[in-house]
Amino acid sequence: MKPDRTPQTALPSELSILAVLGLSDQSDDNCARVRGLQYASLAQGTASRILMQALAGLATSVLLLGRVPLVGIVAWIIALAASLHFSAKIDRSLVDADRRRMSTNEVHAQTISSIVNALVWVVPIACAGIFTDSTTQLKLWTVLAMLLTASAILIPAVPMASILLTLIIGGGAITQFIFMSAYDMAVVSTGFVATILIGTVEGARRYLATKVAQAGMVEKSEVVSLLLREFEEGEADWLWQIDTARRLRTVSPRFAFALGKSTRELEGTPIIESIAGPAWETGQFPSSLHDLAERLKRRESFSNLLVRVQINSEPRWWELSGTPKLDEHGNFDGFRGVGSDVTEARESSDKIAYMARYDTLTSLPNRMMLNEALGNALTYSDQWRTRCAFLMIDLDRFKAVNDTLGHLVGDQLLARVSDRLKEQMTENELCGRLGGDEFAIVVRDASNMEHVNGVAQRVIERLSQPYEIDHHTLYVGASIGSAVGPRDGATVETLMRNADLALYRAKDKGGGEHFTYEPSLHAHAEERRKLEFSLRRAIELNEFELHYQPVVNTDSETVVSFEALLRWQSKDHGLVSPGKFIPLAEDTRLIIPIGEWVLRDACREAMHWPDHIRVAVNVSGEQLLDPNFAASVVGALSSSGLQASRLELEVTESIFLRDANQARAALEQVMALGCSIALDDFGTGYSSLGYLRKLRFSTIKIDRSFVQGAATGNAESLAIIRAVVAMADSLEMSTTAEGVETERELSVVRQLGCKKIQGYYFGRPMISDEARKLFRRAAAQQDNTAA
Repeated sequence: MKPDRTPQTALPSELSILAVLGLSDQSDDNCARVRGLQYASLAQGTASRILMQALAGLATSVLLLGRVPLVGIVAWIIALAASLHFSAKIDRSLVDADRRRMSTNEVHAQTISSIVNALVWVVPIACAGIFTDSTTQLKLWTVLAMLLTASAILIPAVPMASILLTLIIGGGAITQFIFMSAYDMAVVSTGFVATILIGTVEGARRYLATKVAQAGMVEKSEVVSLLLREFEEGEADWLWQIDTARRLRTVSPRFAFALGKSTRELEGTPIIESIAGPAWETGQFPSSLHDLAERLKRRESFSNLLVRVQINSEPRWWELSGTPKLDEHGNFDGFRGVGSDVTEARESSDKIAYMARYDTLTSLPNRMMLNEALGNALTYSDQWRTRCAFLMIDLDRFKAVNDTLGHLVGDQLLARVSDRLKEQMTENELCGRLGGDEFAIVVRDASNMEHVNGVAQRVIERLSQPYEIDHHTLYVGASIGSAVGPRDGATVETLMRNADLALYRAKDKGGGEHFTYEPSLHAHAEERRKLEFSLRRAIELNEFELHYQPVVNTDSETVVSFEALLRWQSKDHGLVSPGKFIPLAEDTRLIIPIGEWVLRDACREAMHWPDHIRVAVNVSGEQLLDPNFAASVVGALSSSGLQASRLELEVTESIFLRDANQARAALEQVMALGCSIALDDFGTGYSSLGYLRKLRFSTIKIDRSFVQGAATGNAESLAIIRAVVAMADSLEMSTTAEGVETERELSVVRQLGCKKIQGYYFGRPMISDEARKLFRRAAAQQDNTAA
């Protein structure tokens, strides 16, 4: 709580005659304060003034005794005593006038008391003129002159009282001398009175100037004391002071509290010892304490010096400021300063700095710190003519885990991955997280490329091992792309970009691989960029075309459906393989408009086929996650007039690894329309019976790798096909064997019970006209047979 203070007006630096005489404007605050100082000092001189007048009264009575009736002398003494008592009473009432505003009545009362006292002294002068001779009158004037002089000296604060006394007594004496025709004495007395008056004013001016200066010093001292008291009462700041031996002196309570000790304990102890804690005994001081000690030793001023201290074995941070102290002779007399505990602010600053350089989820260095580390590694390589390396890591199949099991499990998986990464690091490597499921490693010294390859292989092997998280066994792999500096780039940006190109190549090859940067990758990236540019214009340029591969009944070997397969004849790139542009379309989400075009064109072409022939269209996961997917199917069916039962959508198991619920909801919507759903490439990826239980597929397509394996007698392939066929039969689903190219493969899948067959043995993908010719030939054969 801060003490209340009544604001005071500043004292004037120069005093006018009116202000000295106390005749200035009463409403002027500055002059009112001067008047207060004047009248407050009257009480200090009351006793001496009474003594002075008593002595003068005694001398006067002795001179008049025997010449003036005794009754008159006694009456005069009583009148003098009464006037002095009245004046003393008024003076005592003004003892606090310097701390308040005086009223006009108080000023008038003091003036009247002075006049009354002066008039009392006129009486002896008058009596002396009537009852005494000139010698006695001169003696009396001498006594009165001494009284006036003493009054001017003893009452310098209120010159008006002395002036009134001098004018009245002096005027009476001068008048008396004129009546006596003692003109020479009248002139001398006039000069004496003038001298007393001038001396009174000048003496009062000097006295008041001194009092004003003293009052100003007192005010400043009070302000400084108040500020220091308020400073000391603050929550975190304190004052400190040391002598020439750097020992604490005048220890403030706040400083003692900050050190957890009493002021008595701290007084006289070395300041470094007080704040160093156990380091004082071991001599192992923090660098900040060394800095403080050096500044104190060199007697240098310092400001906001951050110092690490030990308070009761607890590390704290203080911010100290200090200035050398000099004595009255200009000699060094120690230090004084201020300090504050900034531990919380420092910890907050450290936390902010940590968060700026480290990833909060994994506690690994973040992208900014990796950039710095790579920059330092490049500098080191350039300085010592060595090499450094940057390895960019991307987790395989992480998105599937994140989308299927949620972000909480995904975050836990990332934390486990970071732990495994740190296990593989040595002093020569620094690993960090770039963001998402991307990590990186900076190899400071990569002179030996075998070492870089070894690091990459160890990381791939360790990250590919299973993870147990929340009762789930998770499998993710890692793909790594690396670039070597300064060979593959002399700047951080170039080296990271080239490592990213190498990583893209590793992902493009299926993942789980490590590829190093090659200059040809730039050409590959440029080719991909150009391919994407052409792909974006392919629909409007009418460069896409659908080919149709027949699917036949195993027993009758008649066509039951066609699978629509997309082909791209680019005017810039020629015939582009689906394996090349389909992944690009999915990466860029161009697969959505391309998929819509495929649906419309396939449905429109199927209207030229017999009514019992279906058309199968492949659908990607990106399409199923599009909220307008079901509407696009409805639009394709309605615009072509095709019955929904003749449209079969083929999906792979991978679609359920991103957002299984949304994928299933989209498929259920199109199934409600009457469309059928085929599960393509079953057994090659993430096979799970749960998909078959949750969604009723019309067909399960067996991948050609199992067909080829079964034809060669591979027991595993035979067992898988038998199991799939048996399961499909029990679930009332059909099975299609893909990639049947030989008589032997046909015989095996027929024996294993597959209902439908698709492959080059019965027909390669063909253009729409050729597909129509199949039906025309079949119709002609039927006509010939009937004839």
